[in-house]
Amino acid sequence: MVSRSMSNVFLKPYLIPLPSKFLFPNTLKPSLALTLKTTFFIPHFSTTPLSYGPSLRKGTIPSHSQSQSSQNQNDAVLREEAFTRVFLLAALRVPSAECSALEGRLRGHLLNWPRVRNIARVPGDDLDPSLAPLLPQPINGDGEFENEEERTLVSVQRRIHGKADGDGEVLSPVLYRDKLARTFNSRGFVKFRNLAKISRPNRNKKRKKMKEAMEVEEGRRVGQNGFAVVEVVEEEEEDSVGMRRLLGEEFASSKWRGSTRLLLLDERYAGRSVEELPEAIKAVLKEYAEKSTMLTLELVRCKLTLFYDYWQMTEVLETLLPAGMIIPSAFETVGHIAHLNLRDEHLPYKRLIAKVVLDKNRPKIGTVVNKIDSIQNEYRTMQLEVLAGNHSLVTTVVENGIRFQVDLATVYWSSRLGTERQRLLSGFTRTDVVCDVFSGVGPLAISAARIVKRVFANDLNPYAVEYLERNSVLNKLEKKIKVFNMDGRRFIKSLYASDISQSITQVVMNLPSEAAEFLDAFRGIYKNRPKDGEYTFPMIHVYGFSKARDPEFDFHERIRIALVEVAVKVDVRRVRLVAPGKWMLCASFILPKSVAFANSTVDT
Repeated sequence: MVSRSMSNVFLKPYLIPLPSKFLFPNTLKPSLALTLKTTFFIPHFSTTPLSYGPSLRKGTIPSHSQSQSSQNQNDAVLREEAFTRVFLLAALRVPSAECSALEGRLRGHLLNWPRVRNIARVPGDDLDPSLAPLLPQPINGDGEFENEEERTLVSVQRRIHGKADGDGEVLSPVLYRDKLARTFNSRGFVKFRNLAKISRPNRNKKRKKMKEAMEVEEGRRVGQNGFAVVEVVEEEEEDSVGMRRLLGEEFASSKWRGSTRLLLLDERYAGRSVEELPEAIKAVLKEYAEKSTMLTLELVRCKLTLFYDYWQMTEVLETLLPAGMIIPSAFETVGHIAHLNLRDEHLPYKRLIAKVVLDKNRPKIGTVVNKIDSIQNEYRTMQLEVLAGNHSLVTTVVENGIRFQVDLATVYWSSRLGTERQRLLSGFTRTDVVCDVFSGVGPLAISAARIVKRVFANDLNPYAVEYLERNSVLNKLEKKIKVFNMDGRRFIKSLYASDISQSITQVVMNLPSEAAEFLDAFRGIYKNRPKDGEYTFPMIHVYGFSKARDPEFDFHERIRIALVEVAVKVDVRRVRLVAPGKWMLCASFILPKSVAFANSTVDT
């Protein structure tokens, strides 16, 4: 029997032993633990066949994670340790100089998991082979050496790295300059102004600080963004004998010189010996052995540990939520706020869902909210409940290169209408004058001000008007926007009662729940003026909802009824499906002359 045991591979650059932990470079950042007042949930697993790749239903849970989870099942916190999974893999340890060539030859047989590189790197294992013989071994733990010759070699090694200021040797000018620069930067001797000129900037200072922040106590992963860790599980003789049979008796896996890398083999080859590897891998290894003068290859067993930060949001929620429940995978993003629309079945798990959404979308997302009621008030504001993160609902949104400050507690904003607003803007010209009847905080009005000649923006909500003015100044467009705070019907009548009416070419009415009912305000706007004059009849863009079988026809009929005019040529298009069977539509038409010169308006 071959005995397996966990061991540390001691590499000795600069006389410091390092453990055999190999980190993957990645782009994710470990999330901060959040304590939530919710019940602790035990992950469940289905019995469906497992596919290729990592999964929370595959691998093993470390013993310490199992014990911690069992001891804290009644705590009001989500235990991230329960999502740690360990996978046993096979890997080829090769010299770093040959790693790239071998990776290309073995690409089809290497690990192909998302967000996990198939090359594991040893931190600190990049020592120049020519310097390795100069580094002696201390004979005890106190740093004492066997003779004076070894002590001299240590002094040489220290001078190489600029640390020879305690053994009586004079530093070279370059090392002396570096020493002064480090002293100046760390102690802040501002009176030595010339030191700032000769000091070289440390480009990796920020990276080193982040790395040192992750250098923590024993038992945690090390590195800048460690969501995966590889540990070598060494076997005694079996793999070494297999390599000798394959490559020749001169093979010696234990004599490593210089830096090395691990090529992680596909999960199908976990637990296999050298003789059981595919012939394609054997052929590449034999070819490498024939060309190389120093045969340094080793088949090792590895433990790949994936932590909570590795798993995607949907994978975590699928494990935590009851089987058969729809996974809430989509949400609207407004600045740093994630806006959820949870179903009734999700409400018992709302804080659990919010924590996972927050963890998996940091640092972009800082607050998670849920809409607890439909929009029913006249200001179109939503009733929101903060589920996770900070409780500030004031955020900044960037759309079409323009910044908007928004307070979701007092105003309305929908990022999902960004594409529709861009479509409208593409139809505006430099000679247009736009009238935005329900402007809100100005997503359309301010964007249009960069294109058109003039914008008249109105909203009934005083908080929205305040943010509209603030955003106009923020984007330096306040001179092209005239702001009003009144009812939409009164706004339309007051504009067309003045001389401004002759210049208005575009009217936007984006209040889908009620906009069509405000169209009666256009009846008789020119009734007191002579009909033989030259007038500008605006293009009106009105939005609405429809649940009818034929939503275009239904919305068209409502427009005819509001205008009390049958002969209205309307172009109706679907914007988006807001709910099952409920469409948001946009109708565009030129105001008919018969409506503008009507003898009377409809009573409201």
